Amino acid sequence: MVEEEASAMEIDGPLPPSKSHHNGRGKGVAAAPPPDGKSAPWVEKYRPQSLADVAAHRDIVDTIDRLTNENKLPHLLLYGPPGTGKTSTILAVARKLYGAHYHNMILELNASDDRGIDVVRQQIQDFASTRSFDTKSSVKLVLLDEADAMTKDAQFALRRVIEKYTRSTRFALICNHVNKIIPALQSRCTRFRFAPLAATHVTERLQHVIMAEGIDVSEGGLAAVVRLSNGDMRKALNILQSTHMASPHVTEEAVYLCTGNPLPKDIEQIAFWLLNESFTTSFRHISEIKLRKGLALVDIVREVTMFIFRIKLPSDVRVRLINDLADIEYRLSFGCNDKLQLGSVISSFTQARSALVTAAK
Repeated sequence: MVEEEASAMEIDGPLPPSKSHHNGRGKGVAAAPPPDGKSAPWVEKYRPQSLADVAAHRDIVDTIDRLTNENKLPHLLLYGPPGTGKTSTILAVARKLYGAHYHNMILELNASDDRGIDVVRQQIQDFASTRSFDTKSSVKLVLLDEADAMTKDAQFALRRVIEKYTRSTRFALICNHVNKIIPALQSRCTRFRFAPLAATHVTERLQHVIMAEGIDVSEGGLAAVVRLSNGDMRKALNILQSTHMASPHVTEEAVYLCTGNPLPKDIEQIAFWLLNESFTTSFRHISEIKLRKGLALVDIVREVTMFIFRIKLPSDVRVRLINDLADIEYRLSFGCNDKLQLGSVISSFTQARSALVTAAK
């Protein structure tokens, strides 16, 4: 949803041709048009080319579109999880603003690579201070992707550049974690939060790609892609393309095999062992299926946690299990021993079963 009212920052005059802005090192110039052909990554091939093509967040898109139409585009701060349309939205805005001059009027940087103060002082300031051939002022656009990776010094320097070149340049900051952007920058931007995409929006976009590519996708396969993407359109397209390259038929099993995620039926079986079998039997069965299917324990723990949300359990037992599994997943992320952590998983379920038996008496 929109968090702030956009400030009225008038765009000065029309948008005439201008010369390309290079930084001398081959960086900082907008990417080339999306590649064509069967080998092209679908993430780029099917990136929205206009605001009307953006899959979701119509409230945000319509607001930015209105500001663009009224020549009142402010500095922008777009934040939220990956693959939710932040970069696609601002690139669509740039295409609408600049048309054929798009590649000359935008400086696109990935702040995770170009994160230091020198980038702000050289590339960004050089671009912002360069004027076009026309005598009339033209507003250019600086797009800083992954801005939350910038150092604090670079962010403070960027604040001064924004103040100095507001009449000639608009800045669009894109990040996952808004709390890593200094307040001085946040206050100079209109903020928009991009939430994870709803399953319906992901499904609609995937169906468009499926029809365009003419690939064979089963209903279960499509549902699996949507589920595993968790509202991340980039991840959904990558899963769909990689599964299609690995298998002529995109089925549920093909999707899970390609991504290395446990099949839902395997998780149900594992949950059955955890809820009904002894410690020794559960440990043996889970170790066998883990080895046979090449599953990672951290993926099993994550999927079992989701399974717990779907079954009927007393709230106190569910909360205790979820907290225990979250601790185990955290330890696994630091490389703790799989066998010890599997023992911890089974012990947590053994305690939960004991609590259920006690509550039933």
